Amino acid sequence: MLLHVPEVLSKAEVARVRALIDGAPWVDGNVTSGAQSALAKKNTQLPEESAAAREAGGIVLDALQKKPLFVAGALPLKVFPPLFNRYGVGDKFDTHVDNAVRMRRDSDFRIRSDLSATLFLSEPADYDGGELSVEDTFGVHQVKLAAGDLILYPASSLHFVTPITRGERVSSFFWIQSMIRDDAKRALLLQTDLAVQTLAAELGQGHAQVVSLTGVYHNLLRMWAEV
Repeated sequence: MLLHVPEVLSKAEVARVRALIDGAPWVDGNVTSGAQSALAKKNTQLPEESAAAREAGGIVLDALQKKPLFVAGALPLKVFPPLFNRYGVGDKFDTHVDNAVRMRRDSDFRIRSDLSATLFLSEPADYDGGELSVEDTFGVHQVKLAAGDLILYPASSLHFVTPITRGERVSSFFWIQSMIRDDAKRALLLQTDLAVQTLAAELGQGHAQVVSLTGVYHNLLRMWAEV
């Protein structure tokens, strides 16, 4: 399931994040690559231990917990501290799959990467190329969103970033360990949650059908959740 979460960051918050990271020192993006990704990846990245990355990452994490669609779609148990990358002209990331387990350097923090997230920090008009392309059974889906918007997709997906031919693409990326490991179950829970919200708006929160469907949602969550 691909899920577009609009306006995770406001334009003012995007500007604040960019002010923090644009002038900071950037390094080769392969500092966080596995063996396969290192052969496919050409970009730059903020060191995860840098003060700019930590402060900007805090802004992103604060914003995420305020977005009901992100919470409903990801059902997050753990979120890897956001990282930041930059693609200039000629940069790209060939087809790869993300590591199953992500560990934070020099700590005991680790997560199972159920979901990958890209939060766009450049406007689409600012660059050509640079589409995030995610493969599934229906084909390849190309994603290029407004600054402040986020795309959420299964970390098990084959995906790639097309070469930049003009301008610069800046984004935040991170991984989520969900309470629901299985993507199909997460999708079903999201569909049920959205149906509850629609019914509640039409019939009222206390209506018998709303209460019944809410019970179905929570009982499925209770059955499947790993916490």
